[in-house]
Amino acid sequence: MSKIATRPSEPVAAGASEIERLATDLRLVISRLARRLRQQAEEGVTASSLSALFSIDRLGPVTLGELASFERVQPPTITRIVASLEEAGLVARQADPADGRVTRLRLTSQGRRFVERARTRGSAYLAGVLQRVPAEDRAVLGRAAGILERVLKDAP
Repeated sequence: MSKIATRPSEPVAAGASEIERLATDLRLVISRLARRLRQQAEEGVTASSLSALFSIDRLGPVTLGELASFERVQPPTITRIVASLEEAGLVARQADPADGRVTRLRLTSQGRRFVERARTRGSAYLAGVLQRVPAEDRAVLGRAAGILERVLKDAP
């Protein structure tokens, strides 16, 4: 089996446990991968805005508070992000059908197209990279993706 990475790019403290070394390696490689995937998105969109768009798409109509909680940011931060997304015509506010006092955010048709383009570009980039990885290693990555999804589901 070929190795994708042979050593971490960041020194780990002497005496670090195997779990600490694994955590360091995963943090670094996941951060680099996320940065490269964000770079595939259209110019002029921040990582925070892109994340908020993906979350609104995933969650459906959502309140500002729910979005802030899901994104793990403070309400003033999500308010600024949403304001820029509204200004760009990517999200819109709508009254909650069950309680007209509550406002929910939804993707506009332009926002939906933007999200679909960003996903397509990111997936195409990653597929191109993965084509150069041996099938045996791709199978390992597939299992790792499932493991990471379960880990994140249960994470605080």
